[in-house]
Amino acid sequence: MKRLLVALALLCTLAPPAAALAADDSPQERIVVSGPVTVVPDETSDTVVVASGDVLIRGIVDGDVVVLDGDATVRGEVTGNIVTIAGTAILGRRARVGGDLTYFDKKPQVRRGARVAGDTKKYDADKLTGPLGVAAIGFWIAISLSLLVLGLLLLALAPRAADAVARGAKKWPASIGVGILVFILLPIIAVLALVSVFGAPFGVGLLMALFPLYAIGYVTTAFVVGRLIIKRSRIPAFLVGLLILRLLALIPFAGGLVGLLATIFGLGVLFVTLFRSRS
Repeated sequence: MKRLLVALALLCTLAPPAAALAADDSPQERIVVSGPVTVVPDETSDTVVVASGDVLIRGIVDGDVVVLDGDATVRGEVTGNIVTIAGTAILGRRARVGGDLTYFDKKPQVRRGARVAGDTKKYDADKLTGPLGVAAIGFWIAISLSLLVLGLLLLALAPRAADAVARGAKKWPASIGVGILVFILLPIIAVLALVSVFGAPFGVGLLMALFPLYAIGYVTTAFVVGRLIIKRSRIPAFLVGLLILRLLALIPFAGGLVGLLATIFGLGVLFVTLFRSRS
């Protein structure tokens, strides 16, 4: 199982570096496919997730630090947990960790003076090969194959629409805002419709359509991510983007966050592209 995790990490290194998501004024998550991440002194960042690359924390991370293939060196403060898979967590004398130190392979190196509020524990790889682990892996494979088929079907039915979506993704601030609104408002509208006798069929239909719509949003983000790497070919771009997202989904704690952000952004891109096509 350890070799499997390392192999997944090596797959991530095949993808070109992705820019870390960070705002100038307010801390945000930094999700990087390949490349180092540094939080300098007097800087505050939100959760840091790196698939392949080293992390150096000299400032503050207000959240978790998850590194799939690389070392996590902390000389500042991490308010949450630190998780390393194919690497080592290295804590300097002034390091402060508010959560747990969880490692899959190499035991963390903790200098005298460093403080860890939680536990230092090794993740039991046998859990991944037990009944629950096998079920989880099977579920991940089933979801990945379903998304693959959905994305390929959409590309076959509407290839030019995919190109329009890729162009619409350039307006990413609007896509994020619209995606958040759509993600929140659609379930609310469906529930409100259920209260009315005449609106109940619409509410039921909308609730049933939410999951397919969210899945389309996810594969849309996969295509957009892949298009940043492969500019011209649609299907290879989608395959690369989906591979990146599904590998990130394997990262403990942060995998669900990545999926949520991908769904929201994809919904926003779809609706922004729809509004642009109407005008």
